[in-house]
Formats: sequence, C-alpha cells, structure tokens
Amino acid sequence: MQHMLAIPETVLIVTGQSGSGKSIALAALEDAGFYCIDNLPPELLDNLLLLFRQGEINARGIAISIDARSPEAALNALPARIQSLRKTYENLKIQSLFLEASEARLVARFSETRRRHPLSPKVEHLLEAIQREAELLAPMRHQADLIIDTSHTSIHQFREDIRNRILEGARRGPLILLQSFGFKNGIPLDSDFLFDIRHLPNPHWLPDLRPHGGKTTQVIEYLEQHPITHETRANLARFLGDTLAAITQTDRSYVTCSVGCTGGKHRSVYMVEHLYTDLKTAFPNILIRHRDLETER
Repeated sequence: MQHMLAIPETVLIVTGQSGSGKSIALAALEDAGFYCIDNLPPELLDNLLLLFRQGEINARGIAISIDARSPEAALNALPARIQSLRKTYENLKIQSLFLEASEARLVARFSETRRRHPLSPKVEHLLEAIQREAELLAPMRHQADLIIDTSHTSIHQFREDIRNRILEGARRGPLILLQSFGFKNGIPLDSDFLFDIRHLPNPHWLPDLRPHGGKTTQVIEYLEQHPITHETRANLARFLGDTLAAITQTDRSYVTCSVGCTGGKHRSVYMVEHLYTDLKTAFPNILIRHRDLETER
C-alpha cells in the first residue's frame, strides 16, 4: 500500500464525526481536482469505483464522505468492503481519512452553528448523539490510514493539513508529522507517539522570555543553558530515529509524533524544531506543525 494520495486514480474515503470538518476536507479536495460525493451509501462504493476505473469520471481522484447516517450494519461492514475493493482494484490507491474532535469542541461547534446533529432524530441529547456516533464509526477509525484531530485546528490550518499530508506528490516511505502542543489545551487525539517534556525548565516563568516563542534566540539560549535539554533532545532523537527507521520497512502510510509542554509555546516548539533538524536527513518525508504556538498567550 502506497502512502500518498495525490496521484492518478486515487480514491479517498472520508469518514469521521459530525462537526469534525468533513465538509471542509471535501471542499479542499474538490478545489484540488477531486470528484467529491457527500454521504454516499457504502453499498454504492463498488459501482462508483467501477465507473471511475472505466474512465467515466474525469477527475484527479474521487473523495467520498460516508457518515453515521448510513445503516449500522453497512458501517460495520465498511472496513471489510474497503479491503475487498483494494484487492479488486489493485491499480487504484484506495485510502481512508478519519476526522475527529474532542466532545467539548464538537458540542461547542454545534452550539455555535445551531446545527442539528445528524443522529438527533434518534438520540435527543446532543452529547449522547456525539457519543453514539463515535461508537458507530469506531470500526472506520480503527482501520483508517490517517486520523486527523481537528479539536484545536483552524480552517486555514486544516486546509494546510489536507494539502501537506494528502495532496502532495508521491514520496517513498511514510509521511511523518512532528508536532508541538500544550497539555493545557488537550492531548492530540491523532498521536501515534506522544512525548511529555514538561520536566524541562520553563521559560514561561521568566517575564523577559514569556512573550517569546520557542523558535526565538532568547528562548533557545535559555533552554540550552541546561544539560537536561540536550539530554532530552538526544534521547528523543535516538528513539525516533530507531523507531521511524523500523516503521519505514512496513506499509505504514502516516506517522504522527507529538511533543508536549504546558502551553505549547516554548519548550515543545523548541524541541520539535531541533528534532526536525536531527531527523530530516534520514527521513525527508517529515513535516512539522506547532499546534498551539499562535493561540498560546
């Protein structure tokens, strides 16, 4: 199984929780030349892929959104259906993207937009509907090639994610995302590896350093005065280097490594920037993102 999606004859199946950004993802993919279909019944996937393979759909690829409004039996059978389609259409790149967000963010989004949850006709309470939807979609989350947590992601950042992690040209080896975050804003749900570096000295408690981020000279010089910073960087670089080297020998398509400090502005940003320097030669498919750098005050 290849790891990138933006090549001819690509099929991307987009699932996930209502309010997590499926419509935004489809819009970004449509702008990039994909033929997009919202809320396709899973039973029609076979016919759609046949039309696409026969050249009846003239597009860079197709993106199909499937959500919890589909029958429960069809959702449970969807992972097996996708595996079967991969065997039937070996010359198509069939992959799945799962979008999610924290319960608190989903509740807030529905409150802000005043939209009704798709399951509200069956489940009256919003939180119960969100939880029931998560249960229905669990099989798709389990088999997804890529999971993106949009809890703390702006529309602009999310579209950047779609472009950088899905729409770029084919590469060899898995696409690696190395991201910083702040624990006080929540743990990234899509992390494959998560590292806590709150044991490092915190520039936040120094008034002269508090306004500056982890990429600034002032913060870098402060952190590098302490031996534990260098020890932690060396240990993380060694672990990630060995682990990612092993992962590149598998069929993994995506790997997300998250490094967290308290607020996501100083220590984690510093560490991600320097780990990127340590790893980029061996792993050219690595991207970095600072989830909370612009939001932390």
